[in-house]
Amino acid sequence: MAIARRFVEELLVTDLVIEPVYRKRLLDPRGRHTIEPMRQVVVSEQPVAHTDSLSPRIAEPLHADAELYEALVLGTRDYVRKNGFTDVVIGLSGGIDSTLVACVAVDALGASHVHGVSMPSRYSSDGSKDDAYDLAAQLGIDCRTVAIEPAFAAYLDMLAPAFDGRPADLTEENLQSRVRGTTLMALSNKFGWMVLTTGNKSEMAVGYFTVYGDSVGGYAVIKDLLKMRVYDLCRYVNQREGKAVVNESVLTKAPSAELRPDQRDDQSLPAYEVLDPILQLYVEDDRTAAEIIELGHPADVVRRIARLVDLNEYKRRQCPPGVKVSTKAFGKDRRLPITNGYRQGRDARA
Repeated sequence: MAIARRFVEELLVTDLVIEPVYRKRLLDPRGRHTIEPMRQVVVSEQPVAHTDSLSPRIAEPLHADAELYEALVLGTRDYVRKNGFTDVVIGLSGGIDSTLVACVAVDALGASHVHGVSMPSRYSSDGSKDDAYDLAAQLGIDCRTVAIEPAFAAYLDMLAPAFDGRPADLTEENLQSRVRGTTLMALSNKFGWMVLTTGNKSEMAVGYFTVYGDSVGGYAVIKDLLKMRVYDLCRYVNQREGKAVVNESVLTKAPSAELRPDQRDDQSLPAYEVLDPILQLYVEDDRTAAEIIELGHPADVVRRIARLVDLNEYKRRQCPPGVKVSTKAFGKDRRLPITNGYRQGRDARA
């Protein structure tokens, strides 16, 4: 047996004993009538200089975090380059998701081909802005600031008559996200950079993202990675490098989109420590809501999450592609109707 290194281009040379495999297949009833005779190709009529078998080379296996990270790197490199791009642009919020995407992009393409953009609003914290620039310095990538406040304020003024004095709500939050998406796409068009989207699988599962906002881009690096695994991989980056590439503040602060004062993700969703195990069971393991509740998860939370997953198929269909790293990714692995009238547990005659 020989095993090559994973996720790198490498030539593996080994002796293969074909005859036993061929004979075993001949005995298989499913292949007896269809298998072709074993073909032999003569490379040379001259005897080989030696007859010693090659010593098998077995590469050291990667541990789980390293294997997952390298899969993201390879997928990103292949997709970007095979689509004719050399450079990528990433919105750096100072949060955990854009941090991991930037780390992966640098390992995939090189620091000189990765461009960060900080797009603060009136609700952005100084800590988040500092974390974004600290990351850019650690990775050696360029980072520019394009404040969205002028565009956001202009939209509010423009829409004020149409809104007719209605109080601010999710509309204004999504508007900020869409201004950021437009900004990234403008830079992409101007400089020929591919936009890397930074949403994770937990957010995509429950629809916690803005269509035509933070979901815009050409490639979604971590779309098949649950939120808690994002934290794991950021810690892995620090461990691998032997230094704090990712600030401790990024690893410990409460996740927030910073689209309103004092906003936190857990105000709209269960804590990711609660959410991710439910998503693992419902999405990747194909468990029903009833089965998940029987395993001890809170019934009201499970039903709400299952409903959100099913409702938001239409949003996921409009997101960019990304590498599959789980047993079941959104897309061809798990496809639901974009819309339907089914409600679990509801009387079929209703």
